[in-house]
Amino acid sequence: MGEMCRIPGGAFRQGSPDWVIDWLEAADQPLPRLWFADETPQVTTVVKPFRIDRFPVTVGEYARFVRDTGYRTEAERRGFGLVYTEQGWIEREGVTWCAPGGPGTGGPDFDDHPVVHVSWRDANEFARWSGRRLPTEAEWEFAARGPDFRIWPWGDEWDVEAANTAELHAGPLHSLSAWQQWWRAECERIGPVPRTSPVGSFRGRGDSPFGCADMAGNVYEWTSTLSRLYDDSTRCDPTVRMAMGRYRVIRGGSWMNFRYQVRCSERMHGDPDGWSSFAHGFRCASDV
Repeated sequence: MGEMCRIPGGAFRQGSPDWVIDWLEAADQPLPRLWFADETPQVTTVVKPFRIDRFPVTVGEYARFVRDTGYRTEAERRGFGLVYTEQGWIEREGVTWCAPGGPGTGGPDFDDHPVVHVSWRDANEFARWSGRRLPTEAEWEFAARGPDFRIWPWGDEWDVEAANTAELHAGPLHSLSAWQQWWRAECERIGPVPRTSPVGSFRGRGDSPFGCADMAGNVYEWTSTLSRLYDDSTRCDPTVRMAMGRYRVIRGGSWMNFRYQVRCSERMHGDPDGWSSFAHGFRCASDV
């Protein structure tokens, strides 16, 4: 399997300080302040030394797992997967990890791209097979930014050439309507297929302090952590609160997202009961 980074462990302040939420509220981005409130308040967290994949798990690596075990993902068993078209999210027949846009998409040219259309259980099964596990949310964030707070893995200044985001493809995006216009044109041009890039394409420029690549953008990444608030009294978006205690935390953002959604502290929450899309992938971790 792929190369791993050794993370020394230590104490850090997990989550975002208030000034980041103030900055997001004032920024030219479409999401409300409450959407980001589950990143607060910061909490002191201690992580033990561990190892984490330098890159997300690739299509080629997942193919080896499938060949060795005969495993069928949840999308394969259902017969459909979630894709985002110009009309929004839809269930499309034949969409799987090896055909991310439906029948006829995918192929060996994507072997070095991060695998997508994997549910939380699909990711766990791979991790067990490889003798590893999914990282906890705290481990993921610590690996992405180190003991000191930083907005993105490389620092506090946005660099469009350091990560695979929607802005790399479309240029600066300041509204949801601008994003929709870009995506509509993309769907008309080549259809609703993932815009992933080979893992490590931004290595060096976009790496974390520990050398981890693709921790901002490219694909969302599952963690092992059950969704929870850092403080139960936090006032946050009602849809986010509904996920608490039921969903699993997803980190990193993806090729679909604005710069504000690929930050080290940004939290997403995914239903582990079979929910997967063409922006969901993962990386593995192991104890030292």
